[in-house]
Amino acid sequence: MGASVARHLCDLNHIVTVVEQNPVLAAKIDTEMDVRVVTGSASESSVLFQANVLNSDLCLALTGNDEVNIIGASIAKAMGARRVVARVYSSVFRDLSTFDYQNHFRIDRLLSLEHLTAMELARRIREPGAMLIEHFAGCKLEMQDVLITKPSSVTGIALADLKLPPEVRIAAINRDGNIAIATAVDKIEVGDRVTLMGTQNHVENVKKMLHTQSTVRQNVIIAGGGETGYHLAQILEERNYNVTILDAHRNRCDFLSSHLGHSTVICGDARRKTTLEEERASSADIFVACIGDDENNIMACVEAMELGAKTLMAVIHQPDYAGVVGKLGITETISPYAVMIRQIDGLLHQGPLVYQNAHLLGGNIDVVELIVEEDSRISQNLLQNAQLPRQVLLAAVIRDNYVQVPNATFQIKPGDNVVALVHTPQIPDLVKAFEKQN
Repeated sequence: MGASVARHLCDLNHIVTVVEQNPVLAAKIDTEMDVRVVTGSASESSVLFQANVLNSDLCLALTGNDEVNIIGASIAKAMGARRVVARVYSSVFRDLSTFDYQNHFRIDRLLSLEHLTAMELARRIREPGAMLIEHFAGCKLEMQDVLITKPSSVTGIALADLKLPPEVRIAAINRDGNIAIATAVDKIEVGDRVTLMGTQNHVENVKKMLHTQSTVRQNVIIAGGGETGYHLAQILEERNYNVTILDAHRNRCDFLSSHLGHSTVICGDARRKTTLEEERASSADIFVACIGDDENNIMACVEAMELGAKTLMAVIHQPDYAGVVGKLGITETISPYAVMIRQIDGLLHQGPLVYQNAHLLGGNIDVVELIVEEDSRISQNLLQNAQLPRQVLLAAVIRDNYVQVPNATFQIKPGDNVVALVHTPQIPDLVKAFEKQN
């Protein structure tokens, strides 16, 4: 992962330093890439000092060890790195119900390759009324696209008059393929695809108000109960899917059974046709292979296809396989590396702009996350007097780990995290409002 990201950043003409503990691998990277290489452990301050982390704009801790990544990123932040990101595998590090590791260690982002991959898989699973999009601000804020399938008490009414929970905002409306940032006078119509932003529980409640729950539950079989399969099952079972997850290891199945809600957990080898026959893969609307090995994922998909599974999806790490899997009938392939690199690309910004995603909504609308700097223009006025660009919607403010939906009389404070929708050409003007004034 580290080498792939380093190569990508070099291609973008960034100045890259790689810290690598293995001297053989360090020498190989030094020979093959236009980067500076420092040999040593990323969890040692002397090594990070040698790498000049003090003057870095972005420090990415991407080793295979969660603890090393968290410690290294935390030390880098304390030493002066402007923004730090740590890759984590174990879900406990992102579970705010037990402990907030991110804030405690002053890490700007905790990224799980497996969780991001599961999110991408869920995003590509299409079902009217339940298409997951993205999380922001350390997973405190959820963004979902929902399809309005029938009239309800909220259709035909101006958004300003809707009695939505204060933790949720209608951020954008896609009508007949035309995407627009929602305004107070807009009205929801049947057939609209509406983007909701808010905390997960409240977003789910608003979906019920909009009558967006699908009447037909899709059957999803997940081959592989590792972290990716586990996260995907969690996402889908919360959104009214019939989920069956297969894993060949008894201990892992025990874990899945105790941590998942109503998914069916089967201990069996998803590469074997007899196993898939017994678990009725022939009736699967969607078959997802995320066993952990590209060849095994391809094999499982081929067996499921022969049994009659309708849609086949596979996690594929090797780019060389991209042209092969399509010929085998696999509908969708997801590259974990591409997913991670897209996240990192969104973080390659300076000043108050923390993250930018231009891929979610389309229609020349970006979703951005900003941090409010001291003495910034936006922190000195109520929002109604903030003089922001016209085509901007401040969808949510995260303050002290609490999500708030700002109104016209809301006062934004330095240190707040703000998630906004903005037309791409107006991003520079929006950023200026969050910058410290000279």
